[in-house]
Amino acid sequence: MKKLIFVATLLLCFGIQAKELDLGSVLPLEDVKMMDITGKKVSLGEAKGENGLLVIFSCNTCPWVIKWEDRYVELAKKYQSKGVGMIALNSNETTFGSVDSMDKMKAHAKEKGYNFYYAMDSGAKLAREFGATRTPHVYLFNAEDQLVYRGAIDDNAKKPNKVKKPYVADAINAMLAGNTIKYASTKALGCGIKFKD
Repeated sequence: MKKLIFVATLLLCFGIQAKELDLGSVLPLEDVKMMDITGKKVSLGEAKGENGLLVIFSCNTCPWVIKWEDRYVELAKKYQSKGVGMIALNSNETTFGSVDSMDKMKAHAKEKGYNFYYAMDSGAKLAREFGATRTPHVYLFNAEDQLVYRGAIDDNAKKPNKVKKPYVADAINAMLAGNTIKYASTKALGCGIKFKD
């Protein structure tokens, strides 16, 4: 009984996160407007392409993001021209202070050559709805707005030249070809999203 009370107390103290979106779920909150680094507001619906949308929960300073983010740029270069929209969302800002502020996001995106939307998920509204817990945490939706992949970018954050399973690239290629995605759900590795409550 004491253990049950302890667990319940922990859940109340740290907030109960929404369950992660199930595969096949429809793109949630697609009309919610968020401030992008361009100074304009954008929604998921506006970011998606004719063949789908790649959503990455990210930030500016997480070591896992830093190891993987060059691959964000590569994915955007390769797939935006094939009708797959892309947006990175920073859900840390309201609780994590200046390192993830909009000004820092703009500077970081410029330094890294981001060629896709990078928007502020104020109050972590989308992160909560998606059930995202990590940065980076990736979600791929098809042309019908259905979730077809969730998880990690690939199987080797540290060494891009040692990647054996490029999960996101393989998922997008299979999706575009109308084939079954071999690894539709993988474990997202990264820093915990800093939720306010």
